[in-house]
This record gives sequence, structure tokens and C-alpha cells, in this order.
Amino acid sequence: MGLPECIAIEPLTGPVEARITVPGSKSITNRALVLGALSRGEVTLTGALWSEDTRIMVEALRRLGFELEVEPEPEEPCNRRIHVRGRGGEVPCGGTPERPLELYVGNAGTAARFLAALVALGRGVYRLYGTERMHQRPQAPLFGALRQLGYRIETPNDRLPVVIHGTGPRSGACTVSVAESSQFASALLLCAPCAGWEVEVTGENPEESPYVAMTLRLREQFPGGGGVFAVEPDASSGSYFWAANDPEWLWARLDEDPAALDPTGWPVQVRHWPGPELQVDARFPGVWQMLVAAGHAVRGRGYPMELEISRERDLGDAILTAIVMAPLCGVVCRFTDLRRLRLQECERVVALRTELSRCGARVEERGDTLTVWPSRLHGAEVQTYQDHRMAMCFAILGLKVGGMRIQNPACVAKTFPDFLVKLAAPPPAGLGARIRDARTGDVLEASGLGVDEYAL
Repeated sequence: MGLPECIAIEPLTGPVEARITVPGSKSITNRALVLGALSRGEVTLTGALWSEDTRIMVEALRRLGFELEVEPEPEEPCNRRIHVRGRGGEVPCGGTPERPLELYVGNAGTAARFLAALVALGRGVYRLYGTERMHQRPQAPLFGALRQLGYRIETPNDRLPVVIHGTGPRSGACTVSVAESSQFASALLLCAPCAGWEVEVTGENPEESPYVAMTLRLREQFPGGGGVFAVEPDASSGSYFWAANDPEWLWARLDEDPAALDPTGWPVQVRHWPGPELQVDARFPGVWQMLVAAGHAVRGRGYPMELEISRERDLGDAILTAIVMAPLCGVVCRFTDLRRLRLQECERVVALRTELSRCGARVEERGDTLTVWPSRLHGAEVQTYQDHRMAMCFAILGLKVGGMRIQNPACVAKTFPDFLVKLAAPPPAGLGARIRDARTGDVLEASGLGVDEYAL
């Protein structure tokens, strides 16, 4: 039985002492799957995310002829232990011009970009296609770089669907811009050692640098001759649970004890929290701490304060969490450098402005900046635009604001299939929230809130 088309989240009645596990990083898992396929032995990925995006990658690699075995991991239902038998740079299967080998990538940007570079190493013809939204998302810099390397790329508009003629590894040099997405560079850099490619990255900026740096560090750390590689918990997914620490609760504690500002003492904790070396969103607890501290400083004192948070400088995808929670923080928040959010699972800048305004927030969109004022929010039925992060951000808002209803909650399967389970499960493993079918009013049991997409 699937999730209802719309769910209602009831606010928590007070602080909850919880210790939450979150699934493995999507960004790391899909990079590690490609590196495993290119390795020269069998690699076991532990803590690997098993969600829509990573399942798409596993299924595509299997269609390409790679051997992968998937086993459950007991601590986190959305994680898997994945054994990948590498082929040392060989792609086993390929199609013909008349019958290309078809690979479905859904709306997974990492799968679409990483597989495009990988199949160039094959010896055959491949057709990559996905959802309508994936066909709208940019690909031209990657396709241009592959053409510079001598590969034949057939697409009428430099987007998906695309037909790629793989002719095996061929040494060469290319230039790729990351102005629109770092995934273009990461796709090429993952394959470069096996392919003999020299990749020059241009248009790099602080927003994209962390993800290119992640790729290079993973390439260095990965056991290319075989072995075990541990995938970190996903920091973007963890941001939702750090944000479950309500500013009002924290301000009350701060009135009594200034040390309460330290995230290590907050009621809701995310277990096995990673350092920031690989994932930029590991900085989220510090950003949330800054917002809470600023709100406490101005509370009841009558003077304004404005903070700026940049996607180029401070956060990656977790900036969506900060934007949705900002009306509750008591300060004016300017979120800058958001242009890349317009090119992702939905047009996120417009979606955030629209849905926050629907909830009563004062939000201004100017260029690629959203300014959010302290606001008295009310419940609303929130559209999610088939975007997993929109669904999860506004579900957390529903823990603080009464009357919140979330359309299409099953879209969380893209990266966090048991997200709603963790909201509803009793503490300390969950937050103990009450979730209802918004149409019938029936309370939904935690055990029935998982999304079937992540079954083996």
C-alpha cells in the first residue's frame, strides 16, 4: 500500500530527545558506484544509499554488464552493502546504431551525467533518456567536452535524450565549464584515469568547488584495486533533523544556559555526523546555530538584524532547509547565489518563494536572491513539484506550524525513502510526530510510511 496523495503533519508539542540515523550520501554513493565499476577488482561499498537515484545507477550499471550484488544493512533501512566487480575501465555491453543500448536515468542528475561519460568508454552505441524534467536540464558542457575528446554525441538540442557512440578509452584533452553544474566536471574526472583524459575545469566558483573537490578526494581515497569503501551519511538529509531543533525551544534554554547554543547538546541529534571534508552540507549545524543565536540576540529587543547565507560560500542543497525555516528565526535572512537551484529537480527558487508565501511568509525574489522576513506562519497545502527536498523541508516546517499538508510525499524516495518513518517513529530513533492522511484524517502508522522504491 502506497502513501496517500497528501499527508498532514501535526506539530510536536515540545522538545523531543532523539538520535536519528540518516542514509548514506547520494553524491558519494553514485560516485563510488562508478569508481567501483572502473576498478580492477571487487569493491564493497558499505553504508551506500538505496533510493530512487542510486537504484537507477545500479540498474544502469547492470544493463551495461557490470556485476553488482546488493545486501541490506541492519542499522539503516535505506542503506545497502553493495559489491561491485570492476572491469578496469572496460564497459562490457553496448548496442548498435540500429538498436542502441537504452539506459533510463529518471530525474537523477548524477546518473545522467556520470553515465554519459562512462559509456563513452564502451564499444557500442548507447541512448540515455529520463523524465520530462531531466530532458529540460542542461547537458551541453558535458557533451561538448566529450566531442572535444573525439566521441560522437547525437542530440538535437544538447539535452537528453542523447545517443552516445562509445569507442573505448582514447587519450585526449578537453575543457568543461561548471557554471551550471559541477556534475559535468565530476563525470569526466571519475573516468579520466582509465580513459587517459586530461580535463581542464573552467567557470569554477566556490559554489561548485566543493563537489569537484569531493570527486577528486574520492578518486584518491577509493580502493581502485579492490577492497572496502565506507559511504558517509548524507549531510543534506541530516539537515532536516538538525532543523527539527526549534528556535523557540533553544531560545528558552539559552535564557538559562549560554552553552545550550552548542549543537552537541541539542535535543535532536544526527548520529555519525560527518566532517566537512567531503560534504559541504556538513556545515549545516553551524549555520543553524548562527541563525538561532542571531534570533536570540534580537528577540524582544526591537532592533533589526540581517544575515546573509550564500550557496556559493556556506551550504549546498541544505540551503533549502535554511530557507524554509528562516521565517521562524527572528531575523531577516538573505539567501544569495541561488541560480543553480533553478536548474535542479524543479525551479526551486520560484517553488520556495511560492510555497513559503502560501504559508504566510514574507519572501522577496530579486535576481538569484531570496530575502525572507520573520513571519507569523499558518498551515497550507504545499505543492512539492515532484521534488524530494521540497517535500522534506516543508514536512519539518509542519513539526512547528499547525495545519501543514504535503502533496505527493512519496517523492522523498529519490534520496530518503524512510524519511517519514523517522518523523513518526517513537523517540529516540524517531521524532514521534503524528502524520495523517490529509483526505480521510486517518493516523498513519510509522511502519507504513516507508516508500516501496527502496525494496531489494
